[in-house]
Amino acid sequence: MADTTFLAWPFFDEGHRTLARDLEPWTRDALPALLAHEEADLDSVYACVTRLVRELGRAGWLRACVPAAYGGLREHVDVRTLALARETLARASGLADFALAMQGLGSAPVSLFGNPEQKQALLPGVGRGELIAAFALSEPDAGSDVAAMSTTARRDGDGWVLDGVKTWISNGGIADRYVVFARTGEAPGAKGISAFLVDAATPGLDASERIPVIAPHPLATVRFSNCRVGADRLIGKPGQGFAIAMGTLDLFRTTVGAAGLGLARRALDEATARVLGRRMFGQTLADFQLTQAKLGEMATSIDASALLVYRSAWTRDVLGTRVTREASMAKYYATEAAQQVIDAAVQLHGGLGVVHGVTVERLYREVRALRIYEGATEVLQLIIGGKHLEAARAAGA
Repeated sequence: MADTTFLAWPFFDEGHRTLARDLEPWTRDALPALLAHEEADLDSVYACVTRLVRELGRAGWLRACVPAAYGGLREHVDVRTLALARETLARASGLADFALAMQGLGSAPVSLFGNPEQKQALLPGVGRGELIAAFALSEPDAGSDVAAMSTTARRDGDGWVLDGVKTWISNGGIADRYVVFARTGEAPGAKGISAFLVDAATPGLDASERIPVIAPHPLATVRFSNCRVGADRLIGKPGQGFAIAMGTLDLFRTTVGAAGLGLARRALDEATARVLGRRMFGQTLADFQLTQAKLGEMATSIDASALLVYRSAWTRDVLGTRVTREASMAKYYATEAAQQVIDAAVQLHGGLGVVHGVTVERLYREVRALRIYEGATEVLQLIIGGKHLEAARAAGA
C-alpha cells in the first residue's frame, strides 16, 4: 500500500528510483527474519542491530553511506540516496533505519574531512557492514550547546590523550570505531574543538553504561579516562571539530526528516486499513466525514514533509551548497508532522492503538526521539529564524 508516486518528482534520477524500488521488496522479504528480538532484553536488541548492520552490508544497502572510491554507490555521499533508503527502511522498521543511519552518521566526518588513510581504514568496512561506526558529540551538559563541551584532548608526545564523558551515543557499546569530539583549546568556545577517530578497544574507553529508552536501540554513555590515540587519529585540523560536526549534521538532518516520513507513511497505511475494515453504527469508520477529514490532514502533512525533505536533499546534492536552513526545515517539519500523523493513527485505532505490539503503538514510541536528536525542534526553529533574518538584513543592506 506504500505510496511511491513521489518517485516521479524531478528531485530524483533513475538510480534513485531503482534503489527505492529494489529496497522495498527486500524490506518485505528479507528484513522480517532479521528483526527477531525481545525489546525488554537489551542484549537481544544490541544483537539485532549488529545482525542488521551485517546483513544490510551484505545486501549492498550500506553502500549508500560511503563514497564510490571506498565501495559506495556514488562519487560522493548522496543525501537523496540516504533519504530514500531511510524512508523505505523506517516504513518497515525503525530499528533497521537506525542500523543504516548510524553507519552513515558515524562515518560521515571521515568521508567529508578525513585523510586518505583514515578513509581507507574505516569506509570500506562500514560500507560492507563489517565495521560499526558511532558519532560521539553529545555530553551530559552539552547537547544542543556544543560549545559547552568539556571532554578534552591534550597533546602528549606524538599523540593525544582524551578525558571526559559522552552520552546519548547511538551504537555505543557495539561500535568498532567512534568519531569523538573533544576540546583541544585552540580558541574559546566552539572554535577550540577537534575530532578524533578512536577504536573501541583503545585502553581508557569504556562504553559499558547502556541507556534504556522507550524504543530500545544501542545507546550508551561513553567514558574516556587517559585514553591515548596517535596523532594520525586527528580528523582534519586541530580546532576544526565544530565545523566537522556541523558539516556532518548538514548532511544528515535531512535524512532524519526522511525517517520521520517513512514512519508517517506506515502510520497512514495502518490507519487506512483500520478505518476501511472497522464497522461501527452500521457503517465503516471510513464512511464518517470526521475520519475522511483526518485522513486528508494526515496525507497532506506527509506530502508537505516529502517536498521539504527532498528539496533539501536535491539542493545539497545538485547545487552543492550549504543547506543549514533547508535541512533544518525538513527535519523540523517532517518529524513534527510524523508525530501528529502517528498520534492520529493511534486515535483511529481506538483502544487497540495503545496495545503493546500493535504497529501504530510501536510507531508512537519510535517517532518520539526524532524530534530531539540531531537538532531538537526548538533549536531548529531558532536556526531557521536566524537564517531568515540574516537574509532579510542582507537584502536590505
